[in-house]
Amino acid sequence: MSTDAPAPSPAGPPADIFAFRQAMHDNAQEPEGPGRNAGAERLLAEAERSGEAAFVVEGLIHLLQTYNFSSEQDKMFVPFARLLRMWDERPEDFDEEDTHRLFWMFKWVSSGMTDQPHIPLAAMEKWLGEMERRYRLAGHSERAVRQAEYHIAEHVGDDARAARAYAAWRAAERDATSDCHACELRGQGSWEAGHGDDDAALELWAPVLGGVHTCAHEPHATLAESLLPLLRLGRVDEARSNHLRGHRMVRRMESMRFAFARHVEFCALTGNEARGLELLAERPAYLADRGEPSSLMAYLAVTALLTRRLAGLGLGAEPVVGPPEAGGAGREWTVAELGAYAEREALALAGRFDARNGTAAVSAGVRERMAREPLAERLPLGLRVGRPVRRSAPPAAPAAGAAAPPAAGAPAARPGVAELLASARELTEARRPDAVRAWADAARAAVQAGTELPVRDRAEVAAHRAMHPDTADGEVAALFGTAAGLFETAGDPGQAEVARARAAFALAREGRTDDALAAVAEPCARALALHAEGRATAAEAATALICRARIHTMRGDGASGTADSAEAVAAVADFAAPYADDPRVAGRIAEAYELQAELAARRGEREAAAALYEQAVDGYAAAGVPWYAVRAQSALGGIASRLGDRGTAERAVRGALEHSAVHAQPAGQAGLHLQLADVLCNTGRDGEGAEHLLEAALWADEAGDSADTGAWARHHLGGALLRLGRAAEAAAVLEDALADLSADQHGEGAVVQTRWWLGDALGRLGEHKQAAEQYVLAAGIAAHWPRDGARDHAMLATLAAQSLSAGELDTQAARAYERAGALWRDLGDVPAVIRTLRARAWLALRPEQAGTAAGRALMAEAERELTAALATTAGSGGQDTAEPGGTQVRGGRRDVLLAELAATHRQTGDLITAAVGSTPHDPDESAAGAARTAYEEGLAHVVRAVTGFAELGPDCRDEYTGAQLLAAWLEADLGRPGAAARRARAVLAAYADDDTATETSESRRDEAQALLNYAGTEAAGS
Repeated sequence: MSTDAPAPSPAGPPADIFAFRQAMHDNAQEPEGPGRNAGAERLLAEAERSGEAAFVVEGLIHLLQTYNFSSEQDKMFVPFARLLRMWDERPEDFDEEDTHRLFWMFKWVSSGMTDQPHIPLAAMEKWLGEMERRYRLAGHSERAVRQAEYHIAEHVGDDARAARAYAAWRAAERDATSDCHACELRGQGSWEAGHGDDDAALELWAPVLGGVHTCAHEPHATLAESLLPLLRLGRVDEARSNHLRGHRMVRRMESMRFAFARHVEFCALTGNEARGLELLAERPAYLADRGEPSSLMAYLAVTALLTRRLAGLGLGAEPVVGPPEAGGAGREWTVAELGAYAEREALALAGRFDARNGTAAVSAGVRERMAREPLAERLPLGLRVGRPVRRSAPPAAPAAGAAAPPAAGAPAARPGVAELLASARELTEARRPDAVRAWADAARAAVQAGTELPVRDRAEVAAHRAMHPDTADGEVAALFGTAAGLFETAGDPGQAEVARARAAFALAREGRTDDALAAVAEPCARALALHAEGRATAAEAATALICRARIHTMRGDGASGTADSAEAVAAVADFAAPYADDPRVAGRIAEAYELQAELAARRGEREAAAALYEQAVDGYAAAGVPWYAVRAQSALGGIASRLGDRGTAERAVRGALEHSAVHAQPAGQAGLHLQLADVLCNTGRDGEGAEHLLEAALWADEAGDSADTGAWARHHLGGALLRLGRAAEAAAVLEDALADLSADQHGEGAVVQTRWWLGDALGRLGEHKQAAEQYVLAAGIAAHWPRDGARDHAMLATLAAQSLSAGELDTQAARAYERAGALWRDLGDVPAVIRTLRARAWLALRPEQAGTAAGRALMAEAERELTAALATTAGSGGQDTAEPGGTQVRGGRRDVLLAELAATHRQTGDLITAAVGSTPHDPDESAAGAARTAYEEGLAHVVRAVTGFAELGPDCRDEYTGAQLLAAWLEADLGRPGAAARRARAVLAAYADDDTATETSESRRDEAQALLNYAGTEAAGS
């Protein structure tokens, strides 16, 4: 038995088979793993003490099931042999279900033997033959037998036999012993993908991935299997989706190590190595659990692949989580050490399999897997990683006339200092931002070569170093000062004054605007004087003036400050106007427009600011430097969005993104992608918006800004995915976003909205308890909000109640609905209160709840409250805010209340009849009489609902027809087919003039026709 197993219960053998089955059912609900296995072992021991064969049979079956879905699959073979022996000796001890399970488990044992290298190949073949013989004698199809044969042949690398078995498997008839459709399709698709036909594989998997065929472990496994085929076909969006969906499904399932390995492999092959490391850290035991050697081998192989990729990125010395056993407990691992360990262990296991099989197929497969190359260089997932892997910046674009890069496969020649200097000068002449990096490369090469650069070049190196984004703010002014001195020495006084003006601007960026204004005055005066003497260009003088103008705009507080700023900007335009044909000066004129736009925006003149930003963008383009328009385009996008001009906003931000590629700064890219996504999502284009939010999150992580821009990107991405119906992806992203969102930094509203969305996503996934937890947490934050936010608090409380009810947590749901009702009552929202009363009434009918009387009392209370509200309501009040479950009408408050009253009558009638445990046709006359009384009472309520909905007109047509159909069925059950037919015809008449075919209208028409047919048959029979 497991070392984790507690001592056998002193209570002795189970009292009866039903109690024993309940105990097994309860144990089966526990998480996969040693704890659940220990529970099954304990239950088997109790069954053995009973002396009853039936208890032992079911105990063994339960134990086999827990072993099979755990890391202790190697323990499965002995209890199965015992079970089979019991069958051979006394088959009468097995009921029909036990017999089915015995034959079903033959498949687990036959296939499971391939995963255990200590089991000889001859033993595997013997068991396969035994399975075939027993299936034939029992009259079962050979489909499961051929599937088991396929697994053996495929494992040992016998392609010819595997192909024959695969064809026979698919050709054989399905029967009760065949694997479920989902599991079969996964295996068949894996064969196709393994033989190079990814399209065929995905076609086979489509019903599983689409949810048509599912089981306890599907689509979990198929989602994992689909990742690499999708990547190979270039369907990266689907691959990302399947990774996000699939990982959530398998991350807590011990038996899914083979699928978890696929997700690690996916990360290693898509530029998500840091994400792969986090997956390894989630399940360190996966590196050591040896109960299923084949999945351990697969996991070690992908670990070796991942660590090889990381080492190739220069991260071999990074610390990682290693195996907790096999000599690894208590030690620290590096990427390189873990990689060596994983490769060694994977190949050792593969060698054991090959020695058993007499082939080299397993080792060949492991080596191929460990050596795989990326299928996508950079696939954003939208998830935060603790340690993003930083890749080198893209190379600078070659200058005009530069030598072509070497052909693929040719050794790259390292450029010399002269070449690098020439390239840097050309980029500077072209006014490209990548000149900054080019001068740094030239300076680095000169140092390595021991070459002393000319003084003019040293001036350029210093100036461009000052412009480098990695240079600390406190160093920028000093570097520009150094550059100024070098330019003076080189005989270039115009550039010297530009450098001094830029040094002054650097002081302003440090917050020292007064010092900056004092420092910039002399460079501006000298630049203008030098220009007048012909010793400085117009562009140099304009640059000095633009530095002064920027300092003023950074300082421009109050009316006088704004006036000074406007005057400084105007001075640039006045000086530059005569030289507008010079592209360098034209760029400064565009910059002046940008500053004027900024000042207009400060004054609240949005339209004027937008027009000036447009002029700036056009000016930068005309000057041949569109990449300097990024800030103006981003600002234009923001103003245009606030003005409601989504077209201009989108065009501007797209332009900013296009031109910012030259800069390639992660923080800037993150902000622009986030801005464009906001524009797109606000125009209903969530799919395209989601793509930009993925990029925003990735760039933010690379910029080290996960907790701010990254968190916002994930917050909005989760909402977009939810609106797109991609609940599993949304849940993964929103869970991730919550790790960084905080009420202090991002606002309570953002945290509440994220938890709200996450609750919605979890609810769609059927995780109702977890959804309720999110709604409750969100409601706790909203509880202290003022009245406008109080509706959110009440709505969240209602959603929590609905989730608890859907999760069959009835007592908690009833309390939650009661609390929600109190909140709605405080807000004076009668319809919402009524809906909570009706929900509580239905909950009362569930087992172990208050019962029918309590349910009817709650419905009666709802009717009384509505009647009282109607008595005090005039006919023209405003309509209450609609909540989930409410009837939607376009009238005033009174019409809303009347609709809720009709809905209450309909539900009351439904509840009364649903609570009766018999029908008017029950053979027991007493039960039939009670049912008839209840049906008549229920029908009276439903008829009142029909009348109420009819009076409200077309807005309530669907509610009217629904009530009519319920009344018709009750009439039919009460033996009045003519009345039922009349009501069915009324439903058809309600839709007679409707050319639209909604799901509701089609369903109601079909039901009404079925009622007419039924009523006609009944009438003829009577």
